[in-house]
Amino acid sequence: MRISRGIAAGALFATGTQGLSFGPGGNEQARLGFDQSQLTSTLKNAADKVMGVFNENVESFVKTVAEAVGQKVDEIPFEAFDSWAELISSFPNAINQVAFKPSKPKANINPVKDWMYIVQSDKVPNHALKVKNPESLGVDNVKQYSGYLQAKEEDKHFFYWFFESRNDPKNDPVILWLNGGPGCSSLTGLFFELGPASINSDAEPVHNPYSWNNNASVIFLDQPVNTGYSYSSGSVSDTVTAGQDVYAFLTLFFKQFPEYKDVKFHIAGESYAGHYIPVFADEILSHEDRDFDLDSVLIGNGLTDPLVQYDYYEPMACGKGGADAVLDETECQGMKDSESRCESLIQSCYNTESSWTCVPATLYCNNAMMGPYQRTGRNVYDIRTDCEPDAGSLCYKALDYIDSFLNKPEVKEAVGAEVDSYQGCNFDTNRNFVFAGDWMKPYHHHVTSLLNNDIPVLIYAGDKDFICNWLGNEAWTRQIEWNGAEKFAQAPVKNWTTEAGAHAGQVTNVDHFTFLRVFGAGHMVPYNQPENALDMVNRWIAGDYAFAN
Repeated sequence: MRISRGIAAGALFATGTQGLSFGPGGNEQARLGFDQSQLTSTLKNAADKVMGVFNENVESFVKTVAEAVGQKVDEIPFEAFDSWAELISSFPNAINQVAFKPSKPKANINPVKDWMYIVQSDKVPNHALKVKNPESLGVDNVKQYSGYLQAKEEDKHFFYWFFESRNDPKNDPVILWLNGGPGCSSLTGLFFELGPASINSDAEPVHNPYSWNNNASVIFLDQPVNTGYSYSSGSVSDTVTAGQDVYAFLTLFFKQFPEYKDVKFHIAGESYAGHYIPVFADEILSHEDRDFDLDSVLIGNGLTDPLVQYDYYEPMACGKGGADAVLDETECQGMKDSESRCESLIQSCYNTESSWTCVPATLYCNNAMMGPYQRTGRNVYDIRTDCEPDAGSLCYKALDYIDSFLNKPEVKEAVGAEVDSYQGCNFDTNRNFVFAGDWMKPYHHHVTSLLNNDIPVLIYAGDKDFICNWLGNEAWTRQIEWNGAEKFAQAPVKNWTTEAGAHAGQVTNVDHFTFLRVFGAGHMVPYNQPENALDMVNRWIAGDYAFAN
């Protein structure tokens, strides 16, 4: 699979990684503490359904999966067995392709001693913010800071890079940018999409005239731990825990740099940030004693409401989303035939929020709804194109240039990186989130909370993306419950024209909730449409939620 710096697990588990060994069979009853007769009876019924896949290895299989999802065997919901049976029946290689092995955390092999500042606060007493000045790298000529948020007792170290606004930093807002994955670095957003510079084939920075810091100060944060330059001896495998860490980072950042805490603050991101941002925003709002406010959120081509969004992979792949069909009629019909089962599995995940029901929903639906497209070798992030030649495991050669730049010794020294190497996406982190059941969980209800608390929400989507396509994003915005839901469901679609006169997309808006279809853009909107994306963000942070022309 080709894995986006924005979203990875869907493709990862459609084509898999290394093989899973079921291990030897045997009677584990005494040690595992479950009712063998009941479990064996249930699973043997499942085994009949899946052509004997479980059979003699039932107990060792269950034990292996239990270890992977971090639960005890006797905690398995009864209804989950059918979900696993359906998965193995439909995609017998899905489990064989998953590597159940511990993550390989990055080691702190190069501790930095010459920090400009080390900041602490009574509100987050276990945390410290370390600060350096990386201006010597020439990424931009504005004031900038980089370093780590350190959670001392938990051994977590989150890397960040901050760029002040090129315009009026005393009054311009601050934006926190988050890439997805889960497990992909936000420095991809910095150098591939919306930051002050891109990286050329010589691994040198090149000025970006359409950077989002033209009219805002921007923070790029590598989270969760073990993403990009961030590191830990442990791991984070769920969005809620990650949100607590992000709140701690923001608390210390605004304490050290109080000149930014009184301007407006927004959180933006893409892809799996459709999970992150609603949860992180709610986490911020839950702290009534916080020293900063949240003014809005922006989510691009996000995965937010899988129950709705997964119904739109077939239309997008089969010519109903404004692009030519990639699949033939037989493949399209196969996807349609899988939709009802996929929907029921996701609904079970929504009902229980248990990894035992959410994991098979993820594996089944990603194989059924993403797999046919991925097997074509087509770019999942831009339905118009194939992946670029010699791009390695990713579709874009420029991502390799970014890796080369960020692994230069002089770059790591300047930014204060304490790890031996930078990697754009950590597939161990990706897998950990999947096996925590995080992928399919119903985090969209946090959007309801934000809207009902009058927090403006922009959902934008490039209309040539497959993996988090605009059809699914438009659909869930029309269906989500909030105080203005009835009006939004009936709201007209209007044209979006940029200040430069470009017909850039279509907009649906009611009050402080907006859906924006971005013409001619794939998964990474600022990469494909940098000028139009800058118009979009400038209008939004200025309060033009209707994109009035």
